[in-house]
Amino acid sequence: MNGEVIFLFAAIIIVGAMLFAFISFGKHGRKLDIEKYRMRWLAVEQSLVRGSESSYHLAVLNADKLVDQAMRDLGYGGKTMGDRLKLAKDRFSNRDSIWEAHKLRNRIAHESDVKVGFDHARKALAGFKRALKDLGAI
Repeated sequence: MNGEVIFLFAAIIIVGAMLFAFISFGKHGRKLDIEKYRMRWLAVEQSLVRGSESSYHLAVLNADKLVDQAMRDLGYGGKTMGDRLKLAKDRFSNRDSIWEAHKLRNRIAHESDVKVGFDHARKALAGFKRALKDLGAI
């Protein structure tokens, strides 16, 4: 009888651990469609046109959306991209660059008189690109 109880207890522990691992892997172990993300990223990069400030704004906004979509596709929750960035922070090799890029996106989205230079937009895109690589999207 004692042996059966110990065996049952061990079986419950093992099944519980396997279930926990399956749920954890299923949430953040999802695979992304790399080709889809690569094509969308190339479109973002090509949309950046020197001398066209509106293209800088659009490229930053679209890059931010792409990173946010990758995080959602990987199962990161949260109401906002900022929430997802906090949840995914350990995935990023350069947390500061993705946060700076996202803050620029927020300024573009919420301030009517924001001025963005070509180099600033390129720096933000570099942060978004690094984030996409860290997430395994490109």
